[in-house]
Amino acid sequence: MNKDPLFDEWHPILDSEDIPEGQLRSASLLGHDLVLWRGEKGVHAWPDLCLHRGARLSIGKVQGNCLCCPYHGWVYSEEGRCVKIPAHPRVIPPSRAHITPFLSIESYGVVWVSLGAPQGDPFYFPEWKDLSVGKTRTGPYRLNASAPRVLENFLDLAHLPIVHEGILGDLRQPDIPDYHVQQRPGGGWLATDIRLWQPDPDGSGQPQIVSYTYEIIRPLVARFQKTGNGKKYGIYAAVQPINPRESVLWMWNFWYPQDNVTPEGIRIHQERIVAQDRLVVESQRPELLPLDLAAELHLPSDRLSIVYRRWLRELGVSFGTS
Repeated sequence: MNKDPLFDEWHPILDSEDIPEGQLRSASLLGHDLVLWRGEKGVHAWPDLCLHRGARLSIGKVQGNCLCCPYHGWVYSEEGRCVKIPAHPRVIPPSRAHITPFLSIESYGVVWVSLGAPQGDPFYFPEWKDLSVGKTRTGPYRLNASAPRVLENFLDLAHLPIVHEGILGDLRQPDIPDYHVQQRPGGGWLATDIRLWQPDPDGSGQPQIVSYTYEIIRPLVARFQKTGNGKKYGIYAAVQPINPRESVLWMWNFWYPQDNVTPEGIRIHQERIVAQDRLVVESQRPELLPLDLAAELHLPSDRLSIVYRRWLRELGVSFGTS
């Protein structure tokens, strides 16, 4: 069986500030339990399993820049090699006593992990270093839903005036205009010039007609930017797949300076949106996202979701899909 391509992707796991030096943290990714810890050489992501008797390393401790197992005290260096066995202090640990680490990197204030062989760094976020752009991260939000379901909801246009009535849409104006979707250079998909009426598009409380641009960047990463009255606001979304039916949504909000928009206002605004989405997304059946388009009904307003499902199928994504 071919490996799911999600194993070769970067996935957000932990806020960088939540893992100070000398601390251990546990996490889950694609059905694998991980232990994360920070040493002199940065953040490490390993299988949460001692090679001796399978104890969870995440309940051990960091000592002398090494990770110590909580069961028999085996000591592992930052490279994952066992360097000491307390029960046999004069014995050189066997070469097999070597934990194979996963790749980890810190970017955009978050620790990212890949269980495979990712190409390049996590997604490109050009606004990150632009000091003229306001930025704040919202979440992470844990949801009882598959990661592809969660990202598809982020891409869904027709639910905005229904689920988010009074914020991102109005039941008196539910029409979704026809729009065009095309492939992005380098992979993924792009939808532009989608015009919608929104009572509160950015947390400022100022209603306006906005024009959306959506991009599907990676299988579990997408962004949108919307412009209205000369103002711009957008979100990058990345979904951490914990297991086939549970995931975590991470979002980076960005906006060009404007009145009545603050980081705290953005966070409050996003909490409302996610709470409304959660109720619906966690109710969806089947729980795994169907990639067979004949399994459900589709309309022109679903065009972005349709190309997303087709793309996942072409890529061979099976985790969280059916």
